[in-house]
Amino acid sequence: MMEMQGFGGSPSSWQQGEASAHESLCLSCSTAGTNVSFEFPAGCTCIHPADIHTIPLKMLCQNMKRQIVSRAFYGWLAYCRHLSTVRTHLSALVNHNMVPPDRPCEASGGLSKEVWSKYQKDCKNYKELELLRLVYYGGVQHDIRKEVWPFLLGHYKFGMGKKDMSQIDAKISERYQQVMREWKACEVIVKQREKEMQSAIFAKLSSGSSIDSHVLRLVHRDSTLSNEVFMSVDEPDAGSQEIPSGEDGTPTMTTLVPPAVLPPEERPLVEFDSPDSGLPSSRNYSDSLTEDRLCSQLDKLVTNGGAAEGFSPSLSSYTIELLDTVALNLHRIDKDVQRCDRNYYYFTPANLEKLRNIMCSFVWEHLEMGYVQGMCDLLAPLMVILDDECLAYSCFTQLMKRMSHNFPNGGAMDTHFANMRSLIQILDSELFELMQQNGDYTHFYFCYRWFLLDFKRELLYEDVFAVWEVIWVASRISSQHFVLFLALALVTVYREIIRDNNMDFTDIIKFFNEMAERHDVQHILKVARELVHRVQSLMDNK
Repeated sequence: MMEMQGFGGSPSSWQQGEASAHESLCLSCSTAGTNVSFEFPAGCTCIHPADIHTIPLKMLCQNMKRQIVSRAFYGWLAYCRHLSTVRTHLSALVNHNMVPPDRPCEASGGLSKEVWSKYQKDCKNYKELELLRLVYYGGVQHDIRKEVWPFLLGHYKFGMGKKDMSQIDAKISERYQQVMREWKACEVIVKQREKEMQSAIFAKLSSGSSIDSHVLRLVHRDSTLSNEVFMSVDEPDAGSQEIPSGEDGTPTMTTLVPPAVLPPEERPLVEFDSPDSGLPSSRNYSDSLTEDRLCSQLDKLVTNGGAAEGFSPSLSSYTIELLDTVALNLHRIDKDVQRCDRNYYYFTPANLEKLRNIMCSFVWEHLEMGYVQGMCDLLAPLMVILDDECLAYSCFTQLMKRMSHNFPNGGAMDTHFANMRSLIQILDSELFELMQQNGDYTHFYFCYRWFLLDFKRELLYEDVFAVWEVIWVASRISSQHFVLFLALALVTVYREIIRDNNMDFTDIIKFFNEMAERHDVQHILKVARELVHRVQSLMDNK
């Protein structure tokens, strides 16, 4: 609690002083030759400057003292209200139990190969929370990430023996192969159907006959196909499949924001209720295929032959709407796989094929969600580190339990924006006011891509690894909402630039776009951890 230095008594005595001050004389200086005005609480007797010489000096001093005490009281009251607001809005954003970086030992060195080897020899050497603390404050040594990440993501549980781990791997592998057989069999039917449809369209066009309305709808859907959940401010055409390139042929970064936040005249020309619009209110799948109906259809497929080796149902095994849904998602996946981190050394044609297999398998199991742009971004770093198709599939499935809520229909994005408003309003009111004044971008839509992809497109690959593993363990160490503090850290690190350049919404989006892959990630992580600790300290009223 803030102490009132230099003043004795309790708040009640300050209130009494305030009441007596209302009945005493006060000073009010307002002359024709100045703009200075000292105003005190109502009820005071105003003294004209010309009469000051008639008032005893002692009375003037007492009056000034009462005014200072009054202001100190109101300062104390404002501080108490501030703490109340903090508790109301921010108490759920952090863990109230602080885990220090220096106890039982310094954790800034992170989880080293030596420590991990000791743990593998005997899991009793280190408790799970201690390993997570090392990761939170210092990350994971790169050489052991392939071994550690499956534990951090929940594929394995800490304390498991090698026998149990082998059983989990075998079960996941069996499941993955089964899912692969299912969607690949469906893909054969989809391709056959598309080929027949194209032949029918060509034949009818040649004969001058009218085309079936269902076929026209599918053709229209295919021609406007877009799974974008964010688009370029500079290039409103969200349907573009090419990444802009510089003169040397290397891709350049684009400024991306959710289409729904742009002015109407700048939004892409797509149907708002189309599954291809990419807007938060849109469905991500074709037609009106509900989750219950979809699950029922898939259950029938598995029952009728899905469990059999060489699963290959006929066209009659599928409904038209299921085939439409699968075709739409396969098209979306193929579109994104082709352009996924194509300049990164790991993504050879063979590894891109593995990425496609994993993504198609995940989407087949979650057709009610469907594929949305950005999912490949979340899978790619896992593949680079794990370099194992089945393991990456399992870990991606675990990761999506949290990340799926950030995609359209997930509902988490609006909560992130609201929490960001509360955080910055409490922790940096000056910057919050600046944002309000310059077009009011306290909606924080410029953070959209950050939250959607866990900052993946803002950072170099090596930095993505470092940030992600801290996010994964933060829920146990400091906060389940650590991404909020990372976002706030990014804004805090550049606050002077934002303030000095009086940035508006467009300026700040372009600025962070230009800063992509140029951030000092270790410094940003340090600031984020400090911000968490700051909120935790406010919770403890320190």
